[in-house]
Amino acid sequence: MAGITDIHTHAFPDAIARKAIPTLERDGNIKAYLNGTVADLLASMDRAGIERSVLCSIATRPEQFAPILAWSKAIRSERIIPFPSLHPEDPQLLEHLEMVHADGFKGVKMHSYYQDYFLDDYRLFELYERMGELGTILVIHAGYDIAFPRIRKADPQRIVAVCRQFPKLKLIATHLGGWDEWADVRTLLTGEPIYMEISFALDFLDQKRLRDILLNHPAEYLLFGTDSPWTDQATTLRMLGKLGLPDSLFERITSTNARRLLDA
Repeated sequence: MAGITDIHTHAFPDAIARKAIPTLERDGNIKAYLNGTVADLLASMDRAGIERSVLCSIATRPEQFAPILAWSKAIRSERIIPFPSLHPEDPQLLEHLEMVHADGFKGVKMHSYYQDYFLDDYRLFELYERMGELGTILVIHAGYDIAFPRIRKADPQRIVAVCRQFPKLKLIATHLGGWDEWADVRTLLTGEPIYMEISFALDFLDQKRLRDILLNHPAEYLLFGTDSPWTDQATTLRMLGKLGLPDSLFERITSTNARRLLDA
């Protein structure tokens, strides 16, 4: 299946992967499908028939910006599209956004739990405004996280409020708009012009609810993502195929929409 893009994956420098994966497995009570390296991600993509993967990094401290940016430059290719990370407590936050843009990266990743912030914190409004002006994509963790207490930090209500306030912001809400907050996704987020990717939803929602959300959301705002290595790319793709979606919608989710975002 040429042309498929996975909009949400993770990997680490090889030396870090050997330590990071066991730690994350323990903290999240979850087993990784890959060893956390770029080479293993590429092998997984080959098995699944995935052409490109967006590789999302997460800076858990502001000082990690520079090494993540340098690594992102080193690994980017036609098949691996790195999104570096910005930390909300970074005193050079806007300057670092400009650096990311100047270096040709299409987007960044932020994670409200690992970085301990609320999506609608007013201190981030200037960042969101500038991202919208630059066209920088913002991938966020949406909903709860299996490794953290259930405090709403980037829930559907906050996502809708931020996107309405900053209509130029290209925000991608992972996990079908909010992991394990799908009732609110259906009532608050579904139908809004907000990007949602599907990772960790196919494994937790029944087909009827999945189809209901996907068929009632604007087709041009749906994306294929797996959160690899935490799910298997080939399995996630097969599960999406089993939903029996219209061919045109399946094509938009797996290919067309990501191509429009990443190749603009």
